[in-house]
Amino acid sequence: MEAKKHTISVLMLPWLAHGHINPFLELAKKLASKNFHIYLCSTPVNLNSIKKRVREKYSQSIELIELHLPSLPDLPPHHHTTNGLPPHLMNTLKTAFELASPNFSKILQTLQPDLVIHDYNQPWVTDSASSMNIPAVQFPTFSATVVALAIHMSENTKEKFPDFEGKYIDYLSNLTSKKIVPVGSLVQESKDQDDYEEIAQWLDKKEKSSTVFVSFGSEYFLSKEEILAVAQGLALSKVNFIWVIRFPQGERLNIRDALPEGYLERVGERGMIMEGWAPQALILQHPSIGGFVSHCGWSSFMESMKFGVPIIAMPMHIDQPMNARLVEYIGVGVEAAKDEDGKLQSEEIAKAIREVVAEENGEDVRKKAKELSEKMNAKEDEEIDGVAEELVALCSNK
Repeated sequence: MEAKKHTISVLMLPWLAHGHINPFLELAKKLASKNFHIYLCSTPVNLNSIKKRVREKYSQSIELIELHLPSLPDLPPHHHTTNGLPPHLMNTLKTAFELASPNFSKILQTLQPDLVIHDYNQPWVTDSASSMNIPAVQFPTFSATVVALAIHMSENTKEKFPDFEGKYIDYLSNLTSKKIVPVGSLVQESKDQDDYEEIAQWLDKKEKSSTVFVSFGSEYFLSKEEILAVAQGLALSKVNFIWVIRFPQGERLNIRDALPEGYLERVGERGMIMEGWAPQALILQHPSIGGFVSHCGWSSFMESMKFGVPIIAMPMHIDQPMNARLVEYIGVGVEAAKDEDGKLQSEEIAKAIREVVAEENGEDVRKKAKELSEKMNAKEDEEIDGVAEELVALCSNK
């Protein structure tokens, strides 16, 4: 469908991970409410996973555009996403994504949008847009803290690294000589889903703030050793839990085989263990949830803060260790200490869970998480208005 003439049309291209696609989609929805027309571009397998979320409300303002990757050995179309991708194929997926740049250029020529919004790892998008005199805006889905640190370290600057996210935005602007515009939390809309009913019924039986939600995101798969450590930590904590366990596609195991023998029977009604996926935003805002055992991916961090849920940080890779430091620095969570080799420790996991959820010395953490949630929610409309104004001004200056 052709965008209405009085709207600004935007072509969005996120990286092929759900932790990137989700905030792009939520930004698209917010911009659509400000009279923007959005083309959201990704691979068919990724678009199929979000079609239901582009409901009737957005059917006229958000269009899903398929980007087809070239065929490569070991990378069939169902692997054109990081969701469930075996780790050894990650570099192959990155290569295929870069090789799709000619296909993206054709999409750009066909749609002729007023603006392109793209992810952090796509310099070829900027080149294509520039060749057609279309302004391009980079939208990193990481925190300003992590982006600033990466540039700070690569430039070997002697300037002191600042504290906390607001200051990082200013520092990042200085490092890049570009204007940095915060977009707000961009948390997925929370609508009841069919697969949530059983979870809600289980949670309804638990006391307020007595339960932790345990998830390590869509791209990290716990090893057998890590699964055992988390399982034992949850058992030792004596706290109720919902735990989502994921296995790479093609390597699916039976949950019972991955857990210690008799584990499900021992935890009984104190624990619910799910495979693959769970409605995270809906679970986090349930009154019985009192903590989030998280890998500290930025999207999970923002969801947890939006709903005022303190974090038990267990970072694994990429930006997660830095995000975990931020969790502790601003006082909205506690990191579970690892051993000298960086391995998970059951006792430390249990200790961190109890502190955040149950013990008196975690009261300040619980209070700060609620306070930050109130501040974030109060600023959301103001921040998206600022983003819309900046994009309109950019398009006007073409």
